[in-house]
Amino acid sequence: MNKNVIFLLSSILLFSCSEKMENKNVMPNFVIIMADDLGYGDLGCYGSATTQTPNIDFLASEGIKFTDFHSNGAVCSPTRAALMTGKYQQRTGVEGVVTAKSHRQVGLSLDEITIAEELKKYNYNCGMYGKWHLGYSKEFNPSLQGFDDFVGFVSGNVDYHGHIDQEGYLDWWKNTTIDNEVGYSTDLISEYGVKFIKENNSKKTNKPFLLYLPHEAPHYPYQRRVDKVLREVGKPGLGPISEDSIPSIYKEMVEVMDEGVGKIIDALKETGAYENTMIIFLSDNGASKNGDNGLLRGRKGGVYEGGSRVPAIISYPNKIKKGLISTQTALTMDLLPTVLDFIGQKPSTENIDGISIKEHLTNQAVLVERDVFFGFKNKSFIRSGRWKMISIKDPDRTRLELYDLSTDLSENNNIGLENPDLLNKLNEKLTIWKEDVRKGVNMVAQ
Repeated sequence: MNKNVIFLLSSILLFSCSEKMENKNVMPNFVIIMADDLGYGDLGCYGSATTQTPNIDFLASEGIKFTDFHSNGAVCSPTRAALMTGKYQQRTGVEGVVTAKSHRQVGLSLDEITIAEELKKYNYNCGMYGKWHLGYSKEFNPSLQGFDDFVGFVSGNVDYHGHIDQEGYLDWWKNTTIDNEVGYSTDLISEYGVKFIKENNSKKTNKPFLLYLPHEAPHYPYQRRVDKVLREVGKPGLGPISEDSIPSIYKEMVEVMDEGVGKIIDALKETGAYENTMIIFLSDNGASKNGDNGLLRGRKGGVYEGGSRVPAIISYPNKIKKGLISTQTALTMDLLPTVLDFIGQKPSTENIDGISIKEHLTNQAVLVERDVFFGFKNKSFIRSGRWKMISIKDPDRTRLELYDLSTDLSENNNIGLENPDLLNKLNEKLTIWKEDVRKGVNMVAQ
């Protein structure tokens, strides 16, 4: 055979092998999209007959949909603290809401190592666009906690058009500087996400990325794209909203967010990043009275399933099979160790309470048996297999309730009196957990 031909064939084979090896070693991108107060029944793929969410439904068809995924808290800040750290939020001191009125000088400690800081160690570009809610002062800004770029707001919610928080403060930041801009917050969050994907294309940067998009929708104030500003700088409170109009506005807010999810998917496909990107979509807690928690009892802020059982979807082409439904119990705090496991790493801090669910996602392995816990104000619960024990501390007594979620998902039948030994055993575990996660912790918000 001609020497030139042999050389050409050898070069092609070498290039092909090296390309396959390079592709094999490419680190995955991660996109985490968090809705705000989105209920278990607010999406088409979770049974909504009124709200159209084709793009989120597409993610469910492309990956795995969880039916027993729980936000770590039943309100905003605690869940976000757990997501960032992989810990029960109590260990971070963020057990309650970091409010615009009473918590303007506190936040998630800079000593905590966030998911962004973990990934930065492995050459990731990290961007965040949307709601932080883990500290109002710029010393707690996400751009100082691992994110290379941050645009959004640090409060619990802003006027969707004016970007003014509940206490009348202008709240639209570009890293550590307040820099307001024109736009509907849901659209701005999606637009910045698309821009980040295009600018951080791994083919150009040779670096993988983490994109965190914590949306405001469908949290109040209830505003459409075409509505007027409802808040005013320097004045706490909110302009009037007709109660009758809220259902239609709420529906539109969810659908606009879904449009944004579609744009994120399109941007990933256009840049060739889709196949190598894990997309995680979830809610920070259950719906308020204006949302839909399906057949679940209770709502945001509560101790029943409607407060913490949330829609959660994870897709990753060629790594996670399409159209899976998981009945396993998972929590927000599991995401940090899971993401790190997908790049062959482990969390660098102690007291990580979350577990990696990688093998469950990729091979449908059953998750390790564990008790999981919840605590907010005077309410707490323990989940142990099919059992759920609730503790509600009233001024004069503590009420204990027991439910078998395998037969009573709506928590209609309290069977505590029929199972005193089990009730006492679970209550003892819950008491020990409360002491453990709060031991030596400086509480930021309760």
